[in-house]
Order: sequence, then structure tokens, then C-alpha cells
Amino acid sequence: MLTQTTSRVLEPSDLDAALAVLHREPVTNAFVTSRVQVAGLDPWRLGGEIWGWYEDGMLTSLCYAGANLVPICATPRAVRAFADRARRAGRRCSSIVGPAEPTAQLWRLLEPHWGPAREVRARQPLMVTDRMPDDIAPDPYVRRVRKDEMETIMPACVAMFTEEVGVSPMAGDGGLLYQARVAELVGSGRSFARIDEHGKVVFKAEIGAATSQACQIQGVWVAPEHRGKGLAAPGMAAVLRYALADVAPVASLYVNDYNTAARRTYRRVGFREAGAFMSVLF
Repeated sequence: MLTQTTSRVLEPSDLDAALAVLHREPVTNAFVTSRVQVAGLDPWRLGGEIWGWYEDGMLTSLCYAGANLVPICATPRAVRAFADRARRAGRRCSSIVGPAEPTAQLWRLLEPHWGPAREVRARQPLMVTDRMPDDIAPDPYVRRVRKDEMETIMPACVAMFTEEVGVSPMAGDGGLLYQARVAELVGSGRSFARIDEHGKVVFKAEIGAATSQACQIQGVWVAPEHRGKGLAAPGMAAVLRYALADVAPVASLYVNDYNTAARRTYRRVGFREAGAFMSVLF
């Protein structure tokens, strides 16, 4: 056992200890927990490393270092250690994202070396619910996307990503990784859409992360020509019904604080604020 305050890259044998940390905050940590439960701590399968911070020999904090850099249950001392490790390794991620306070500290330490960022979203409310709304009927036309509908759903996914992140997911590798991720969600039954009679996506959303304790809804999008028609709340209610019935007892999402329309829609469906995330985009 480690008997000093230190950080190191976790190994597959550290899986149980890592999961114990992740399970301390099941909603906040749903994204990383879902990845670790499927891939373990093998970097090739996980798509990154998990860094651990030890206090008196006990694993107390984590940091996922892959396409995203994500502090997990990170104390100020742990954040400093993770920032030092990240600085030495050089930036390999496309974003830093996580609970607002430790993520802000991590960025303050890394900005002199990694900055400037393309965009900093300092406060993104984390919203949760464990029940269906009483007064919003689920849209009966929102359903799981079938595996043979990849060509139908992809343009909507690309449009949503580009609008939300500010860059196209098709850049760089031609979209191979992004298409694989969309296919993974479709194949696992976690991609939902309302598709009109012309084969166009009107509304879509995905359950992007799923554990036995919590799931995270992402990629919520209404086609521009259909905005303002009251489709978002019933569509979200439909996705929420699938999430709570088939995936986990708690559903969550996080949203940009300036997106007042989306926040209003989520509150109508029953989501309440339970914290805040922060994202630094490169």
C-alpha cells in the first residue's frame, strides 16, 4: 500500500478502489463510471488513463485523461497534482470538463501552459430528476433509432455537435470516431428521435452515459425549422420515460447557463439543478 501523499497512473488491479471513488458521486461521475465499468482501467480499451491521488495510502481522487480531462472527486491538493502531471505530459485532450470548482482550479493551473482556450463555459448547471412530469405527455412519435437508420440520424447529430461545440465532428479524422460513437449509441438502444414522414429528424437526444445508478442525457436537438413549436418538452419527456424505465433510477444532464430556453424546457419536464459543471474547449 502507498503510505504517502502521491499520484500515479492506475492499473487494472486498482479497479475496485477506483470504482469506490466513482460511486461516491454517482450522478456527477456517470460519464467516467460508465466507461470504466465497460473497459476497466486498461488504457487501450478505456481510451485514456485514470490518474489516482492518494492520501495516507488511500485512493481519494481521480482524473480521467483521454479525449477529455475530467477531475473526479478531486480535492485542491489532488487538482494540483493532476495539473502538474497534465502539464508535463502536454495537452492531448480536446476539452477539460467536470464539476465547476475543481475544473476551474485545474484550468487556472494549466492555462499559462495550455492557453488560450477556444472557449470557456464557466458554469453549466447540472440538472437531475428521478420521476416523470405530471403535466407533460411524452411525444408518442419519439422512439429508439434503428440500426438501419444511421444515414438518417447522422446529419442531425453532426448539426447538433457543430452548433453546440462550435466545430464539426467530421474534421480531423473525417468523422470516423464520431460516427463510431453514434453507431455505438444506436446499437445499444440509447439514441432516440422523432423522424417525420419525409425521413427527416425533427427531434433527437441520446442517453450518452449509463450506469445502474444514474444516466446522462445528451445531444438534445430540435431541427431549426421546427423550433418554437413546443416539441422539445414532450420529446424530452419521451426520452426520460425510456431512461427511467430501462436504464437507471436517476437521469441527469448539464446545460449552458446562457441557454435559457433549454433550461426552461428541462425545468418543465421536472429536472432541477443539483450542481454545476465547467467546460474548457480547445
